[in-house]
Amino acid sequence: SQVIVHDVNELTEKLFPIVEAMQKHFSAGSGTYYSDSIFFLSVAMHRIMPKEITQIIQVDLDLKYKTNIRDLFDEFDNFPEGAVIGIAREMQPVYRHTFWQYRRENPQTKVGDPPPDGLPGFNSGVLLLNLEAMRQSKLYNQLLEPAMVQKLTEKYHFKGHLGDQDFFTMVGMEHPELFHVLDCTWNRQLCTWWRDHGYRDVFDQYFQCEGEVKIYHGNCNTPIPED
Repeated sequence: SQVIVHDVNELTEKLFPIVEAMQKHFSAGSGTYYSDSIFFLSVAMHRIMPKEITQIIQVDLDLKYKTNIRDLFDEFDNFPEGAVIGIAREMQPVYRHTFWQYRRENPQTKVGDPPPDGLPGFNSGVLLLNLEAMRQSKLYNQLLEPAMVQKLTEKYHFKGHLGDQDFFTMVGMEHPELFHVLDCTWNRQLCTWWRDHGYRDVFDQYFQCEGEVKIYHGNCNTPIPED
């Protein structure tokens, strides 16, 4: 098997011009830091990787695999027509919180509501990037344009700090057809921060996950259960 190492500085150099306009909406700092653009790698991966790479799985480091990651590649075959990215739902009410103003102005909306019927947003800990589809999707590439990002952040009154995850979540509210939603067992998040920060009453609607876990995600430094 072949291992190719990519230089983070080189990647950042290519990324920065593509994602610079996004950073002010979805970065923790208020400014646009050159080094922060690496948190948007997945968003523009199709523009950076060589054309012969058609599919990539991007994963966080705080994961524990209970199955062969090769099985995850089969999910690419389940992408519906037009979908470019496979991603699991966010399992805390973080976006119920982020979209509070939009939700108040649109009481009938599903934006920020829990599954199965709501749109809780996405978690980018496990990502299936169909680079070929991302390159060919006119819609997806339009959404990377600064003017479109601006338009959507204004529509949804969106201000985030989670990088690519915020971008995918906001775009998914507007264009769910771009995403193949992975089962929660492929990204079983364990963080419970929002349970103790104002959302105890609804927390379990977001946090529950039926089925045998394939990947645990110990986000917010949550310990992952031992076998």
